[in-house]
Amino acid sequence: MFKRLKGFFGPTNKDLRRRLLFTVFALAIFSLGTNVVVPGAKTITKDLGFLELLNVMTGGGLKTFSIFALGVMPYITASILTQLLQMDIVPYFSELKEEGATGRQKINKINRYLGIAFALIQGFIFSYAFMKSYGSMTVLKSALVLTGGTAFLLWLGDEITKKGIGNGQSLIIMAGIIQGIPSVFVSAYNSFIGNSEFALWFGILALVLFTLVYLLIIVGVIWIQEAERRIPIQYSNRTASSYKGEKTYLPIKLNSASVMPVIFASAIIGIVSLIAEFVKNDKFTHIVENYISYTSWTGLVLYAVLIYLFGAVYTKMLMNSEEMAENLDKSHAYIPGVTPGENTSKYLKNSISRLTVVGSLFLIVLAIMPLIFTKISGLDSAVTIGGTGLLIVCGVCLETYKQMESSIASRSYTTSKRRRY
Repeated sequence: MFKRLKGFFGPTNKDLRRRLLFTVFALAIFSLGTNVVVPGAKTITKDLGFLELLNVMTGGGLKTFSIFALGVMPYITASILTQLLQMDIVPYFSELKEEGATGRQKINKINRYLGIAFALIQGFIFSYAFMKSYGSMTVLKSALVLTGGTAFLLWLGDEITKKGIGNGQSLIIMAGIIQGIPSVFVSAYNSFIGNSEFALWFGILALVLFTLVYLLIIVGVIWIQEAERRIPIQYSNRTASSYKGEKTYLPIKLNSASVMPVIFASAIIGIVSLIAEFVKNDKFTHIVENYISYTSWTGLVLYAVLIYLFGAVYTKMLMNSEEMAENLDKSHAYIPGVTPGENTSKYLKNSISRLTVVGSLFLIVLAIMPLIFTKISGLDSAVTIGGTGLLIVCGVCLETYKQMESSIASRSYTTSKRRRY
């Protein structure tokens, strides 16, 4: 690993360093934007409660009611909708899915348009909820500013993807969460040690346990992301002694969906919380606070179920067993003991399903572990949400590192090949 990182500063990786600097600069713009308040608005002083999730995802932008108060969550909502529509619900989206790269480009364009439409709706809801006393025109202007902020972030995310080091939308979400992590630990410190209700020794012990839970999340995410099952495959046009007897494997990750199920599940709960804030119905708000928000025990169960469902759906979309079996057949490869064709497809489907169950269960444990800890300890909602945020940050950081490592390795290989010839 350190050799690859050392190679990052080599003369052959000037373009990669430029991409990294561009990404840092773009994320710095996002960070500054979270402190630019919407004209005419004021910082929200009340406790956000079940809306704390949206505040964390936007780097505290909702609390300050900044121009980036919505973040890229409307785009995530649009992505969830289009991915569900691809599950043979709407034929048009199913056809786009089968078109490959061209279809993905069309779906991404639809996601952007839908994201901006959802941003306008969410922007109006927030503006109406927090600024309705300012007048209808102020509410409308505020909604347009919030929509423009989301549109700018979508453009910035695309630029990071093209000119930066990875998935721009995920990096923007990660940057927003990282901004709030220090305040999470400050709140935990004030709750445990600064609170006179606890003895000093008990507060220190609780804070240490709290930190250990976060370290376990980091270790767990790395383990899940790296774990894979290697299915041995054999090529019909190679002998057993070919390539010095090295075996060839088909790697299938334990958690192919990465942290996307957590992001999607959090987005769904955030949408329900947003509706509750707009409706202003005491009964509905009570239901959301006590049964749907994952600061409640029933909300934890719902959160776990959503993570599992999104993990299964997202993995099914990424890992198509029929296509994998077809690709093996085209490359004249087969799994020893399994007949090529339909039997191979069934074998891969069963393997992926079992791995998805195990991977999703581990992901659920990591997601709810800090929530249960803070639920028992009685910490505020900001600290509770911090565990989910850290899980997302670790997953995105690990994927970004892998992309950079792969890019460095490919550049080194290309350079050595040129020197050879």
